[in-house]
Parts: sequence; structure tokens; C-alpha cells
Amino acid sequence: MIQLFRALWAYRGFILGSVRREFQLKYSNSILGAAWNVLNPLAMIAVYTVIFSEVMRARLPGVDSSYAYSVYLCAGLLTWGLFAEIVGRGQTVFLDNANLLKKLSFPRMCLPVVIVCSAGLNFAIVFALFSLFLVVSGNFPGVVYLAVIPLTLILVAFSVGLGVTLGVLNVFFRDIAQFFGIFLTFWFWLTPIVYPMSTVPDSVRPFLSWNPMAGLIGAYQGVFVFGQWPQWQALCPAAIAAIAFCVVGLALFRQHAGEIVDEL
Repeated sequence: MIQLFRALWAYRGFILGSVRREFQLKYSNSILGAAWNVLNPLAMIAVYTVIFSEVMRARLPGVDSSYAYSVYLCAGLLTWGLFAEIVGRGQTVFLDNANLLKKLSFPRMCLPVVIVCSAGLNFAIVFALFSLFLVVSGNFPGVVYLAVIPLTLILVAFSVGLGVTLGVLNVFFRDIAQFFGIFLTFWFWLTPIVYPMSTVPDSVRPFLSWNPMAGLIGAYQGVFVFGQWPQWQALCPAAIAAIAFCVVGLALFRQHAGEIVDEL
């Protein structure tokens, strides 16, 4: 593990250069360029606020704020977006970079790190705008906001562990990506993102509690909507899943690192 971190640190220039190149290529032929990174999330926040707060008059049970449901929805969707981007790109990371893997010699784990840094940069921009919206609308949760740091660390660890595991398997079994795309759709709707947990039947709640993303997203929503510190014991499934997938993903990668290039 120490050798892996040393190798990644030695190739930090390659990682940062790849992240910068991805960011530039994304908007290379765009008139507004990187401004779209600001305009898109602003549009999303504005739509959710206007539609759900003003038009539909959507309300959360037990919360008087007219913006509560908008904050609840944004917190869940932004969190899920980071998870989905890391896992979605992670499961095809080796296939997408097949030419690079065949031509250059570098630590292969640099590729998942590039994905995490790139996704993290996008998330940081969007989340900063969301935080600004919370301040302007008078819904900033105060010091509880700091809980976002450990929550995001657990989320990223779970996402990258799952992404690398799927990425290695997808090299040898190409149906993995197709199947997981369908599975991800069901996973989204089985996670309380657009609906509160209080609306779920009591008989179903114990099953949802084992959904790692349900606990994580619920913790984010609790921070931003209710100003509450997370119930850390409820995050045990997510933390255990994060550790398990990181260990499994790293073990699979080390076991099949040589075969990956041959298979590609």
C-alpha cells in the first residue's frame, strides 16, 4: 500500500496534467468555456427552487421552510451525481484508456485517481454554488456543515472501490457495464433522494438501511435540511462497504494487472 502511494505521488504531474487536459477538452470548442460549469448547476438549483418551492409548493414533513424540499433534492442529487460519475467512469476506465495502457508505462492506478480528481473538481464547483444558495436563502446549517468532509471521504472511498472492482471485471466480462447501468437506475429509485424516508412503509425501511447510499445521502440531507450532525452508526454499512470494495478492487487489480493489458 505504501509503495502504491509512493508511485502515485511520483506520477502526480501525470495525474494533474490529465485532470487539466480533461477539463480543457470538455470545453475546448465552447464559446462560454468553463462558464458552463457554473451555469449548469445554477440552472438546476433555480429550476428546483422555482418548480418545487413556488409552483408545486412541495413541502417536507415537519419543516416549515419553503426551500426545504429544494435543498433536500439538491443535496441528494449532487451527492448521487458524484457517486454515479466516479463509478460510471471507473467501470470503463481501463477500456477507455486501452491505447494509453499499451503505449506508456505508468502506475495503472493513476487512471482511477484521475477520475476521482476530475469528478471531485466538478463536484467542488457545483457544491460551492449550492452552498452559496444556502447562504443567500438563509438555510446555511452553520458548523454542522463541516460534517460534509467525513461524509464525502466515505462516499469517494466507496465509489472508487466499487468503480475499480467493476472496472477490472469489465475488462474480462464486457456485460458488466451494461448490467450495472440498469442496476444503477433501480439503485437510484431505491435510495431516498426524491422522496423522504418517512414516506417509505415501515416494513421496507430495514431493507433500505442496508443500502450504503441511503445512509450517506440521508446524512447529507440531514445536515443541509435539518442542520443535524449525522448519526455515525447509521453510516456503518457505507463505511464497511467502502473498505470492502477498496480491498477487493485493489486485490483484483494486483492479481490481474498483467492480464488487463493483454486482454485489451
